[in-house]
Amino acid sequence: MLSAEAVSALSLSVRVAVVATAVNAAVGIPLAWALARHRFWGRGLLDLLVTLPLVLPPTVTGYYLIVLLGRRGWIGGPLYAATGWSVAFTWYAAIVAATIMAMPLMVRTARAAIESVNRDFEKAAFTLGRSEWQAAIEVTLPLARKGLLAGLVLAFARALGEFGATLMLAGNIPGKTQTVPLAIYTAVQTGESSEALGLVLMLTALSALVLIASARLGGRAQ
Repeated sequence: MLSAEAVSALSLSVRVAVVATAVNAAVGIPLAWALARHRFWGRGLLDLLVTLPLVLPPTVTGYYLIVLLGRRGWIGGPLYAATGWSVAFTWYAAIVAATIMAMPLMVRTARAAIESVNRDFEKAAFTLGRSEWQAAIEVTLPLARKGLLAGLVLAFARALGEFGATLMLAGNIPGKTQTVPLAIYTAVQTGESSEALGLVLMLTALSALVLIASARLGGRAQ
């Protein structure tokens, strides 16, 4: 049986992953579409910034987030001075960390799916009076839906398993910011091997299901 703290960590992890995935859908899909279909100034830099969390150590990404959002950060400092509230060491910080770390998987998968759609379909929509955005919503995205769903599944899994950046920005506060990966780390450090094993097996099974779902969706993408 899992302890109350472990159940709380699991509940928080699911909530964080769901919100982070929703944000990735709202932000990542338009970003992927812009990168796939347009050439504009700063495109290379934008692509680099989106992809960096995929290759940087999570603690490095977490450090950048502290510099931006901490109480003395570039954004967090003025926010704290004006409101007395800081995103750091709250569950919102866990959402931010999970969203940033999952964004590269969402954008890269969605971009590949969008690029695989034949542009002749979009041109046909233009001849029928559709605007570029209407063609994207009515033609491109539906045809790329399998790849988009695969990206969302991968983003959810990445958000669920996020550790390093979350530890840096949100901390490891039981019942408040402690997610499942952090609970596993704590259980190992305190010698609670049975609880660590239960959480590890749970995440392993979920990750396997996610990989299977992503492979099937990605394999049938247009």
